[in-house]
Amino acid sequence: MARVRFIGPEPVTVPELGGREVQPDEVVEVPDGRYDGYVCQITTWEPVEEPGAQKKTTKREAT
Repeated sequence: MARVRFIGPEPVTVPELGGREVQPDEVVEVPDGRYDGYVCQITTWEPVEEPGAQKKTTKREAT
């Protein structure tokens, strides 16, 4: 799953995410195949983690 940040001014309900309410500055996971559909809306969403990116782990998670 890819990750994007909602940069809109007020909460929105995203039907594609099961009707989830997304808050301003919240990072959400979106299906890899729909990533481009979010980040092309440059005034609403910004990229955080592209599809297929390796998840970053902390030292604690790695042990």
